[in-house]
Amino acid sequence: MGSPKILVAPLDWGLGHATRCIPIVNELIRQGCEIWIAAGGNGYFLLREQFPQLPVLLLEGYNVSYHKAKSKFWWTLVRQVPKIISAVIAEHRWLSDKMKEFNFDIVITDNRYGLYSARAYSVFMTHQLYIKTGLGRWADRVVRWINYRLINRHNECWVPDFDDKINLAGVLSHPKSYPRKVKYIGALSRFERKTETKVYDLMVVLSGPEPRRTIWEELMLDQLSRYKGKVLIVRGLPGDATPLNSSGDVIAVNFLPAEKLNTAIEQSDWIICRSGYSSVMDLITLQHKAILIPTPGQPEQEYLAKWLHQNELFYTCEESRFDVNRCLEEARSFPYKFSKFNDRCAPGVPAVVEFIQKHKLRFARLSGKRTEG
Repeated sequence: MGSPKILVAPLDWGLGHATRCIPIVNELIRQGCEIWIAAGGNGYFLLREQFPQLPVLLLEGYNVSYHKAKSKFWWTLVRQVPKIISAVIAEHRWLSDKMKEFNFDIVITDNRYGLYSARAYSVFMTHQLYIKTGLGRWADRVVRWINYRLINRHNECWVPDFDDKINLAGVLSHPKSYPRKVKYIGALSRFERKTETKVYDLMVVLSGPEPRRTIWEELMLDQLSRYKGKVLIVRGLPGDATPLNSSGDVIAVNFLPAEKLNTAIEQSDWIICRSGYSSVMDLITLQHKAILIPTPGQPEQEYLAKWLHQNELFYTCEESRFDVNRCLEEARSFPYKFSKFNDRCAPGVPAVVEFIQKHKLRFARLSGKRTEG
Protein backbone atom coordinates (compact mmCIF):
# COMPACT_ATOMS: atom_id res chain seq x y z
CA MET A 1 0.00 0.00 0.00
CA GLY A 2 1.51 3.35 -1.11
CA SER A 3 1.83 6.32 1.22
CA PRO A 4 -0.36 9.35 0.45
CA LYS A 5 1.54 12.35 -0.89
CA ILE A 6 0.51 15.39 1.13
CA LEU A 7 1.28 19.09 0.84
CA VAL A 8 0.90 21.21 4.00
CA ALA A 9 0.88 24.98 3.43
CA PRO A 10 0.24 27.69 6.05
CA LEU A 11 -0.43 31.37 5.46
CA ASP A 12 2.43 33.80 6.12
CA TRP A 13 0.34 36.15 8.32
CA GLY A 14 2.52 36.04 11.44
CA LEU A 15 3.95 32.77 12.75
CA GLY A 16 0.76 31.31 14.25
CA HIS A 17 -0.46 29.64 11.06
CA ALA A 18 2.90 27.90 10.65
CA THR A 19 3.24 26.83 14.29
CA ARG A 20 -0.18 25.21 14.46
CA CYS A 21 0.66 23.17 11.36
CA ILE A 22 3.53 21.54 13.27
CA PRO A 23 1.30 19.05 15.16
CA ILE A 24 -0.50 18.29 11.88
CA VAL A 25 2.80 17.48 10.16
CA ASN A 26 4.02 15.44 13.15
CA GLU A 27 0.87 13.32 13.06
CA LEU A 28 1.17 12.81 9.29
CA ILE A 29 4.76 11.64 9.82
CA ARG A 30 3.57 9.14 12.44
CA GLN A 31 0.99 7.88 9.95
CA GLY A 32 3.71 7.18 7.39
CA CYS A 33 2.68 9.84 4.88
CA GLU A 34 4.96 11.37 2.28
CA ILE A 35 5.01 15.08 3.10
CA TRP A 36 5.95 18.36 1.46
CA ILE A 37 5.68 21.75 3.14
CA ALA A 38 5.11 25.05 1.35
CA ALA A 39 5.54 28.37 3.12
CA GLY A 40 6.76 31.93 2.78
CA GLY A 41 8.08 34.67 5.02
CA ASN A 42 9.20 33.77 8.54
CA GLY A 43 7.06 30.64 8.41
CA TYR A 44 9.37 29.25 5.74
CA PHE A 45 12.42 29.55 8.02
CA LEU A 46 10.51 28.23 11.05
CA LEU A 47 9.24 25.09 9.29
CA ARG A 48 12.52 24.43 7.49
CA GLU A 49 14.30 24.43 10.86
CA GLN A 50 11.56 22.40 12.53
CA PHE A 51 11.50 19.71 9.82
CA PRO A 52 14.99 19.48 8.26
CA GLN A 53 14.16 15.99 6.96
CA LEU A 54 11.25 17.23 4.83
CA PRO A 55 11.25 19.19 1.57
CA VAL A 56 10.11 22.77 2.22
CA LEU A 57 9.00 24.63 -0.90
CA LEU A 58 9.07 28.40 -1.09
CA LEU A 59 5.59 29.79 -1.67
CA GLU A 60 5.29 33.56 -1.62
CA GLY A 61 2.70 34.83 0.82
CA TYR A 62 0.18 37.64 0.93
CA ASN A 63 2.74 40.03 2.48
CA VAL A 64 0.04 41.85 4.41
CA SER A 65 1.22 44.72 6.58
CA TYR A 66 -0.51 46.59 9.40
CA HIS A 67 -0.83 50.32 9.91
CA LYS A 68 0.75 51.84 13.00
CA ALA A 69 -2.56 53.45 14.00
CA LYS A 70 -5.20 51.22 15.58
CA SER A 71 -8.09 53.03 13.87
CA LYS A 72 -6.70 52.37 10.39
CA PHE A 73 -6.36 48.56 10.67
CA TRP A 74 -9.20 47.54 8.37
CA TRP A 75 -8.74 50.44 5.96
CA THR A 76 -5.12 49.38 5.59
CA LEU A 77 -6.29 45.85 4.74
CA VAL A 78 -8.91 47.13 2.29
CA ARG A 79 -6.22 48.97 0.36
CA GLN A 80 -4.30 45.70 0.13
CA VAL A 81 -7.25 43.68 -1.23
CA PRO A 82 -5.98 43.79 -4.86
CA LYS A 83 -2.60 42.47 -3.66
CA ILE A 84 -4.31 39.70 -1.66
CA ILE A 85 -6.48 38.68 -4.63
CA SER A 86 -3.39 38.56 -6.84
CA ALA A 87 -1.64 36.37 -4.25
CA VAL A 88 -4.61 33.95 -4.12
CA ILE A 89 -4.59 33.66 -7.92
CA ALA A 90 -0.81 33.21 -7.94
CA GLU A 91 -0.85 30.45 -5.32
CA HIS A 92 -3.58 28.62 -7.26
CA ARG A 93 -1.39 28.69 -10.37
CA TRP A 94 1.59 27.65 -8.25
CA LEU A 95 -0.29 24.58 -7.03
CA SER A 96 -1.33 23.67 -10.58
CA ASP A 97 2.33 23.64 -11.59
CA LYS A 98 3.40 21.67 -8.52
CA MET A 99 0.64 19.10 -9.10
CA LYS A 100 2.27 18.29 -12.46
CA GLU A 101 5.61 17.83 -10.73
CA PHE A 102 4.62 16.06 -7.49
CA ASN A 103 1.06 14.80 -8.06
CA PHE A 104 -0.10 15.37 -4.47
CA ASP A 105 -2.98 13.27 -3.17
CA ILE A 106 -3.95 15.79 -0.49
CA VAL A 107 -3.44 19.48 0.13
CA ILE A 108 -3.87 20.76 3.70
CA THR A 109 -3.77 24.53 3.85
CA ASP A 110 -4.07 26.88 6.77
CA ASN A 111 -5.98 29.93 5.46
CA ARG A 112 -4.51 29.93 1.92
CA TYR A 113 -7.65 30.25 -0.17
CA GLY A 114 -6.06 29.50 -3.54
CA LEU A 115 -4.59 26.10 -2.68
CA TYR A 116 -7.19 23.75 -4.09
CA SER A 117 -7.11 21.45 -7.11
CA ALA A 118 -9.50 19.13 -8.90
CA ARG A 119 -6.68 16.56 -8.90
CA ALA A 120 -6.21 16.49 -5.10
CA TYR A 121 -8.35 16.28 -1.98
CA SER A 122 -8.17 19.75 -0.44
CA VAL A 123 -8.57 20.57 3.25
CA PHE A 124 -8.90 24.20 4.36
CA MET A 125 -8.09 24.90 8.02
CA THR A 126 -9.23 27.97 9.94
CA HIS A 127 -10.59 28.96 13.34
CA GLN A 128 -12.26 32.06 11.89
CA LEU A 129 -15.51 30.98 10.30
CA TYR A 130 -17.00 34.24 11.52
CA ILE A 131 -14.60 37.04 10.64
CA LYS A 132 -15.12 40.15 12.74
CA THR A 133 -14.34 43.25 10.71
CA GLY A 134 -15.06 45.85 13.38
CA LEU A 135 -17.07 47.71 10.72
CA GLY A 136 -20.55 46.52 11.73
CA ARG A 137 -22.87 43.59 11.00
CA TRP A 138 -23.39 44.44 7.33
CA ALA A 139 -19.65 44.30 6.66
CA ASP A 140 -19.37 41.09 8.71
CA ARG A 141 -22.09 39.45 6.60
CA VAL A 142 -20.47 40.44 3.31
CA VAL A 143 -17.09 39.13 4.46
CA ARG A 144 -18.69 35.90 5.74
CA TRP A 145 -20.38 35.33 2.36
CA ILE A 146 -17.06 35.79 0.55
CA ASN A 147 -15.22 33.66 3.12
CA TYR A 148 -17.66 30.74 2.77
CA ARG A 149 -17.59 30.85 -1.04
CA LEU A 150 -13.81 30.56 -0.94
CA ILE A 151 -13.80 27.86 1.72
CA ASN A 152 -16.37 25.80 -0.21
CA ARG A 153 -13.92 25.45 -3.09
CA HIS A 154 -12.13 22.96 -0.85
CA ASN A 155 -13.37 19.44 -0.08
CA GLU A 156 -13.68 20.05 3.65
CA CYS A 157 -12.91 22.57 6.37
CA TRP A 158 -11.06 21.78 9.60
CA VAL A 159 -11.67 24.00 12.63
CA PRO A 160 -9.04 23.73 15.40
CA ASP A 161 -11.45 24.02 18.33
CA PHE A 162 -13.96 21.96 20.29
CA ASP A 163 -17.50 21.37 19.02
CA ASP A 164 -19.39 22.28 22.19
CA LYS A 165 -19.99 25.12 24.64
CA ILE A 166 -16.58 24.62 26.23
CA ASN A 167 -14.41 26.02 23.47
CA LEU A 168 -11.57 28.47 22.84
CA ALA A 169 -12.72 30.80 20.07
CA GLY A 170 -16.35 31.54 20.89
CA VAL A 171 -18.41 32.87 18.00
CA LEU A 172 -15.37 32.99 15.71
CA SER A 173 -15.42 29.20 15.41
CA HIS A 174 -19.12 28.69 16.29
CA PRO A 175 -21.18 31.02 14.08
CA LYS A 176 -24.90 30.68 13.40
CA SER A 177 -24.30 29.35 9.87
CA TYR A 178 -21.47 27.24 8.46
CA PRO A 179 -19.71 26.44 5.20
CA ARG A 180 -19.99 22.89 3.88
CA LYS A 181 -18.25 19.89 5.47
CA VAL A 182 -16.95 21.49 8.67
CA LYS A 183 -15.06 19.25 11.08
CA TYR A 184 -13.85 20.29 14.54
CA ILE A 185 -10.45 18.77 15.23
CA GLY A 186 -9.72 20.04 18.76
CA ALA A 187 -6.91 22.32 19.91
CA LEU A 188 -3.63 22.10 18.00
CA SER A 189 -0.36 22.59 19.84
CA ARG A 190 3.25 21.67 19.16
CA PHE A 191 3.88 21.55 22.93
CA GLU A 192 3.40 19.04 25.73
CA ARG A 193 3.31 19.49 29.47
CA LYS A 194 6.49 18.66 31.38
CA THR A 195 8.15 19.55 34.66
CA GLU A 196 11.01 22.04 34.48
CA THR A 197 12.97 23.99 37.10
CA LYS A 198 12.00 27.64 37.06
CA VAL A 199 14.64 29.88 35.47
CA TYR A 200 12.77 33.02 34.40
CA ASP A 201 10.35 35.24 36.30
CA LEU A 202 8.83 36.40 33.04
CA MET A 203 8.90 35.35 29.39
CA VAL A 204 7.76 37.69 26.61
CA VAL A 205 6.84 36.17 23.24
CA LEU A 206 6.64 38.69 20.40
CA SER A 207 4.75 37.94 17.20
CA GLY A 208 2.64 39.35 14.39
CA PRO A 209 3.13 41.26 11.15
CA GLU A 210 5.12 44.47 11.01
CA PRO A 211 5.13 47.24 12.01
CA ARG A 212 3.03 46.18 15.01
CA ARG A 213 5.56 43.54 16.13
CA THR A 214 8.33 46.12 16.37
CA ILE A 215 6.06 48.66 18.10
CA TRP A 216 5.14 46.01 20.67
CA GLU A 217 8.81 45.11 21.14
CA GLU A 218 9.78 48.71 21.81
CA LEU A 219 6.93 49.13 24.29
CA MET A 220 7.93 45.97 26.14
CA LEU A 221 11.57 47.03 26.39
CA ASP A 222 10.46 50.31 27.93
CA GLN A 223 8.19 48.48 30.39
CA LEU A 224 10.87 45.95 31.34
CA SER A 225 13.27 48.74 32.26
CA ARG A 226 11.04 49.20 35.32
CA TYR A 227 10.65 45.50 36.10
CA LYS A 228 12.80 43.65 38.62
CA GLY A 229 13.18 40.03 37.64
CA LYS A 230 14.82 37.71 35.14
CA VAL A 231 13.24 38.00 31.70
CA LEU A 232 13.48 36.04 28.46
CA ILE A 233 12.29 37.75 25.27
CA VAL A 234 11.59 35.61 22.20
CA ARG A 235 11.37 38.05 19.30
CA GLY A 236 9.64 35.80 16.77
CA LEU A 237 12.20 36.42 14.02
CA PRO A 238 13.38 33.09 12.55
CA GLY A 239 16.04 33.56 9.92
CA ASP A 240 17.13 36.93 11.39
CA ALA A 241 20.59 37.09 12.97
CA THR A 242 20.37 40.74 14.06
CA PRO A 243 20.76 40.87 17.87
CA LEU A 244 18.57 42.94 20.18
CA ASN A 245 20.39 45.26 22.55
CA SER A 246 19.22 44.33 26.04
CA SER A 247 20.58 44.90 29.51
CA GLY A 248 20.46 43.65 33.07
CA ASP A 249 18.44 40.50 33.63
CA VAL A 250 16.78 40.68 30.18
CA ILE A 251 17.87 37.95 27.75
CA ALA A 252 16.70 38.27 24.15
CA VAL A 253 16.72 35.61 21.42
CA ASN A 254 15.41 36.01 17.89
CA PHE A 255 13.82 32.58 17.71
CA LEU A 256 13.50 29.25 19.52
CA PRO A 257 12.51 25.98 17.82
CA ALA A 258 9.46 24.23 19.23
CA GLU A 259 11.17 21.93 21.73
CA LYS A 260 13.33 24.70 23.21
CA LEU A 261 10.40 27.12 23.30
CA ASN A 262 8.30 24.48 25.06
CA THR A 263 11.02 24.11 27.69
CA ALA A 264 11.48 27.86 28.10
CA ILE A 265 7.76 28.38 28.71
CA GLU A 266 7.73 25.69 31.38
CA GLN A 267 10.81 27.33 32.95
CA SER A 268 8.98 30.67 33.24
CA ASP A 269 6.60 31.78 35.98
CA TRP A 270 4.63 34.09 33.68
CA ILE A 271 4.13 34.52 29.93
CA ILE A 272 3.21 37.74 28.16
CA CYS A 273 2.14 37.43 24.52
CA ARG A 274 -0.44 38.48 21.96
CA SER A 275 -3.91 36.93 22.09
CA GLY A 276 -3.27 35.16 18.78
CA TYR A 277 -5.23 31.94 18.52
CA SER A 278 -2.22 29.65 18.07
CA SER A 279 -0.68 31.08 21.24
CA VAL A 280 -3.97 30.49 23.06
CA MET A 281 -3.99 26.82 21.99
CA ASP A 282 -0.37 26.38 23.09
CA LEU A 283 -1.00 27.95 26.50
CA ILE A 284 -4.21 26.03 27.18
CA THR A 285 -2.43 22.78 26.28
CA LEU A 286 0.35 23.60 28.76
CA GLN A 287 -2.19 25.07 31.23
CA HIS A 288 0.27 27.90 31.79
CA LYS A 289 -0.72 31.26 33.27
CA ALA A 290 -0.25 34.17 30.91
CA ILE A 291 -1.14 37.78 30.26
CA LEU A 292 -2.59 38.25 26.78
CA ILE A 293 -2.34 41.60 24.98
CA PRO A 294 -4.40 41.84 21.76
CA THR A 295 -2.92 43.62 18.75
CA PRO A 296 -4.59 47.07 18.73
CA GLY A 297 -7.26 47.40 16.06
CA GLN A 298 -7.26 43.69 15.16
CA PRO A 299 -10.88 42.62 15.82
CA GLU A 300 -10.11 38.89 16.01
CA GLN A 301 -7.52 39.26 18.77
CA GLU A 302 -9.59 41.85 20.60
CA TYR A 303 -12.61 39.55 20.59
CA LEU A 304 -10.52 36.55 21.69
CA ALA A 305 -9.02 38.51 24.57
CA LYS A 306 -12.46 39.60 25.77
CA TRP A 307 -13.91 36.09 25.36
CA LEU A 308 -11.06 34.39 27.23
CA HIS A 309 -11.09 36.96 30.03
CA GLN A 310 -14.87 36.70 30.51
CA ASN A 311 -14.63 32.90 30.60
CA GLU A 312 -11.87 33.17 33.23
CA LEU A 313 -9.27 31.38 31.13
CA PHE A 314 -6.68 34.15 30.70
CA TYR A 315 -6.05 37.58 32.13
CA THR A 316 -5.95 40.14 29.33
CA CYS A 317 -5.18 43.83 29.00
CA GLU A 318 -5.27 46.38 26.18
CA GLU A 319 -1.89 47.54 24.93
CA SER A 320 -2.71 51.18 25.68
CA ARG A 321 -3.32 50.31 29.35
CA PHE A 322 -0.50 47.83 29.75
CA ASP A 323 1.80 48.23 32.73
CA VAL A 324 3.92 45.17 33.42
CA ASN A 325 4.00 45.47 37.21
CA ARG A 326 0.31 46.31 37.60
CA CYS A 327 -0.80 43.57 35.20
CA LEU A 328 1.30 40.93 36.95
CA GLU A 329 -0.17 41.94 40.31
CA GLU A 330 -3.74 41.69 38.96
CA ALA A 331 -3.05 38.45 37.08
CA ARG A 332 -1.91 36.73 40.29
CA SER A 333 -5.50 36.86 41.57
CA PHE A 334 -7.11 35.82 38.26
CA PRO A 335 -8.95 32.40 38.35
CA TYR A 336 -7.29 30.72 35.31
CA LYS A 337 -9.92 27.97 35.09
CA PHE A 338 -7.85 25.54 33.00
CA SER A 339 -9.64 22.54 34.53
CA LYS A 340 -12.38 23.01 31.89
CA PHE A 341 -9.93 21.55 29.39
CA ASN A 342 -8.44 18.73 31.46
CA ASP A 343 -7.86 15.66 29.26
CA ARG A 344 -9.08 17.55 26.16
CA CYS A 345 -5.61 18.46 24.88
CA ALA A 346 -3.95 15.07 24.62
CA PRO A 347 -0.81 14.60 22.48
CA GLY A 348 -1.36 13.84 18.81
CA VAL A 349 -4.20 14.82 16.50
CA PRO A 350 -6.83 12.03 16.47
CA ALA A 351 -8.78 13.77 13.71
CA VAL A 352 -5.78 13.44 11.37
CA VAL A 353 -5.43 9.73 12.21
CA GLU A 354 -9.12 9.24 11.44
CA PHE A 355 -8.78 11.23 8.22
CA ILE A 356 -5.87 9.14 6.94
CA GLN A 357 -7.55 5.85 7.84
CA LYS A 358 -10.80 6.93 6.21
CA HIS A 359 -9.09 7.71 2.92
CA LYS A 360 -6.52 4.92 3.00
CA LEU A 361 -8.14 2.90 0.21
CA ARG A 362 -8.41 5.93 -2.03
CA PHE A 363 -4.74 6.79 -1.46
CA ALA A 364 -3.76 3.21 -2.23
CA ARG A 365 -5.79 3.28 -5.43
CA LEU A 366 -4.17 6.55 -6.55
CA SER A 367 -0.74 5.18 -5.69
CA GLY A 368 -1.46 2.07 -7.71
CA LYS A 369 -2.42 4.10 -10.74
CA ARG A 370 0.84 6.06 -10.55
CA THR A 371 2.80 2.81 -10.29
CA GLU A 372 1.03 1.32 -13.30
CA GLY A 373 1.62 4.47 -15.30
